[in-house]
Amino acid sequence: MKTIGMLGGMSWESTQSYYRSINEGIKARLGGLHSAKIALYSVDFAEIESLQHRGEWEQTAEILGDAALSVQHAGADFLLICTNTMHKVAPQIQRRIDIPVLHIADATARVLLADGVSRVGLLGTRFTMEQDFYRERLQAQGIDVLVPGDDGRNVVHDVIYTELCLGVIKDDSRARYLDIVARLADNGAQAIILGCTEIALLIRQSDTQVPLYDTTAIHASEAIAMALAE
Repeated sequence: MKTIGMLGGMSWESTQSYYRSINEGIKARLGGLHSAKIALYSVDFAEIESLQHRGEWEQTAEILGDAALSVQHAGADFLLICTNTMHKVAPQIQRRIDIPVLHIADATARVLLADGVSRVGLLGTRFTMEQDFYRERLQAQGIDVLVPGDDGRNVVHDVIYTELCLGVIKDDSRARYLDIVARLADNGAQAIILGCTEIALLIRQSDTQVPLYDTTAIHASEAIAMALAE
């Protein structure tokens, strides 16, 4: 079994979902007392969040690059950046390390294409919804991407940072998200990407008939397959 490197803490609420999902997946595949081999570096999210909102992305890349080196030195065979937004600096992180970065957008695109989905709605932070680093990665693989209008993007972004990253789950926020999901579907989205690793804490497939793609679960599943590959 290969050792999975995890760059987490952004937020730790979603990192614990990664940890649980990966270990449950390894146990399901191997049985008995098996669990995943993991090297985890968890950053202080307050520092990262402040830099995000000031637009100081190169400084985040430096912090996460240093952390990724630590994960590599701890024996990881490949790396998961356990957040969608910080894949904005995935190229800079990859240049700092010798082990491969398993990109969350690529993993998600593979599942979408296998399911025959070519037009999706994307929910995430404003950075993920509005900037090119994530959408263009999907579009390059033939997937058309829709995002909510400005008011919807504000709702999705604010709930992530003021509620979900703090472990706060509110029914009214769930209702607002589900309204945004419905509007994206009305505009032609075949499915919705939960493109922030915390969103699956708020809405689940049982809440809507619109297909939801949980990037945390998809990323974790691909990591399991990579760890167990011969």
